[in-house]
Amino acid sequence: PEQENQTSGPAQAIGKTSATDRDPTTSDKFSFWLSPGVIVNPFDIVEVEQVSHEGSSRTYGLVTTLEHRTDSPTHLANFISSNFGELTEEPNTPRQGTTIAHVNVLSNDKDIYMPVSSEKVVNFADENDIQVALGMDTMESRDRIPAGLIKMSNGVAAVAYIDRRYVLGPESAHVNISGISGLATKTSYAMFVLQSILQKTPEEERDKIGVIILNVKHGDLLQIDQRRQKEFSVEEMEMWEDLGLEPKPFDADKVHYFLPRGKAGRPNSFYEPDFYQIYAYDLESTADKLDLLFAQIPDAYFTLESIISEIKEGIRNNEPEFRNVQSWTNLLSGRPLFDPETRAAVREWRGIRGSSIGVFRRHMRRMVQAAQSGIFVNTLATREAVLTEEILKIKGGHVYVVDIARLYEHEQMLVFGDLLKTVYSLKAEPPEDRTEPVPEKVIFFVDEVLPMA
Repeated sequence: PEQENQTSGPAQAIGKTSATDRDPTTSDKFSFWLSPGVIVNPFDIVEVEQVSHEGSSRTYGLVTTLEHRTDSPTHLANFISSNFGELTEEPNTPRQGTTIAHVNVLSNDKDIYMPVSSEKVVNFADENDIQVALGMDTMESRDRIPAGLIKMSNGVAAVAYIDRRYVLGPESAHVNISGISGLATKTSYAMFVLQSILQKTPEEERDKIGVIILNVKHGDLLQIDQRRQKEFSVEEMEMWEDLGLEPKPFDADKVHYFLPRGKAGRPNSFYEPDFYQIYAYDLESTADKLDLLFAQIPDAYFTLESIISEIKEGIRNNEPEFRNVQSWTNLLSGRPLFDPETRAAVREWRGIRGSSIGVFRRHMRRMVQAAQSGIFVNTLATREAVLTEEILKIKGGHVYVVDIARLYEHEQMLVFGDLLKTVYSLKAEPPEDRTEPVPEKVIFFVDEVLPMA
């Protein structure tokens, strides 16, 4: 039979299960041979009848690999059969063969996981079968977030959903996207999922979700409020309609871009959006986050931690020793850590040896003076923002894109940690001057597996 004749109905028989002494069916896999003319691809979903206490059930499986087998003992025999390799020669011995599909069991609608018997008819799964096979039939409609379309070889398509409760809580709060690095497909898909979440959330609930995006590579995520230049094809529009989504960029009036300061005071970014804010770190806004800079520096005896703690408390409480410490230069080139007269670290400070203070100063000078991208400043300019203060104003329904693509690793760790600490503190105790409600959910998207993640 021709493939066109077999795609007309949802319950389309495509072959029969096959169990042999060397390749038996098991509780988690089975094989089947394909009827001539049938086209099956890896990742197609199939269903087969199975036993049940009530009489029968359905087992669903995912096609993983396909192979064509014949009765030829070796490839050499096939070569000889074609007159020792003549390409135009008809084989002397016609071979009997079939295509075998190997399937991993996904689920059973009655929770029966006995091995599938041999000689059972295998069908392409229809749309409802796909929902059952992947457990999506048990999701409440309000919890369904469209995650893509599953398209089968016979033309059947079904929407794949992820469960809102496992993305936004309370069951879990995580989505992991894997794939080949460097193709931007994972990034594009993540933006699609974010759009899906926001579009499928009722408006009154949407205003309770804030989104923070870290742009780690190039400048693609600094253009998420821009429409794509190429028009959507008819087929692409149909796919969006099947998903129940609208292909549109993020609302420009609800997207906020934060670009790191460069050494010349300009944004240190691969791309500059039309509207953005430059962020930088002075000592005052960073004193309570110094530990983030030392996250990957060994500190076996916790001496660096002690120094950082003393500095934090000294600046926070405006202790006499720190009243003249107003900048990074003051901290590293003046008292209480440095003696300007001897041009060396002090011999001892608050029970901490001078050698340990010297180690701390060397690391700090490297990170905020010698090997820095321009993000650390002694004094913030009028147009430069403190990232913590801006994120404390986060609004539900808005998207905040923080660019860290061109920063050094220790600077990236500082920014990422700063964002997390700020959101945690906001959720724990909102500022007294905040009048708007704090978003109930805050989605973090990190575009790459970062060392600090």
